[in-house]
Amino acid sequence: MLRILTLIALILIVVPAPISSGAGADPKTISIAEARSLPLGTIVTIDGVVTVPSGAFSSSTFDQGFAIQDRTGGIYVSVPDNLGFSLRQQVRVTGTLADTVLPGLLVLVDVTDVKVHGSGPKVRPLPVATGDVGEDTEGQLVTITGTITQPVINDLPFGFIVFINDGSGEVHSFVAASTGIDVSGLSPGQTIEVTGFSGQFADDFEVDPRTQADIRIVN
Repeated sequence: MLRILTLIALILIVVPAPISSGAGADPKTISIAEARSLPLGTIVTIDGVVTVPSGAFSSSTFDQGFAIQDRTGGIYVSVPDNLGFSLRQQVRVTGTLADTVLPGLLVLVDVTDVKVHGSGPKVRPLPVATGDVGEDTEGQLVTITGTITQPVINDLPFGFIVFINDGSGEVHSFVAASTGIDVSGLSPGQTIEVTGFSGQFADDFEVDPRTQADIRIVN
């Protein structure tokens, strides 16, 4: 499904509240998995390692968000300003659960507190079959390997769509234009390995690479 539908989703986006510096008493922190199990509209505080740098997906999310992950799961955090977060920074965030940034994708919005506290452990991507990318992997860093099944779809200005299948079921990789990743060398029949954020757009699950190194041609 082309990213043009995102324009419709934008109408629903709530303008985030100003982000504080994190002064004052710290709210109770829960695991990301626990946060993901709570109803939309719930305010939560979570802590995790940055797996998607600030603004990497801005051409498709229309924000300057980032993603974090702990040992239980991961989630995308939507903020209007680029906070300059890079991979492996440890960040505690307070925000509201929503699915208004991209339809179907659980995110944190209305972020009121962000606190960076050092570097976290390296997050190793979870190897998954293409047919297993779904709700169970959403928000996490994953790796898929499979054959490109059709020509790369130009969905600019949002990005590019690459369909991949390892025999377990087709899934697509959405390459956001804002990542600067060059997809000109990709063509049907190639076997590629893609590492990226396990996301969702409407009814379609996807794997979203962050840098050129996240896409590797196997043969």
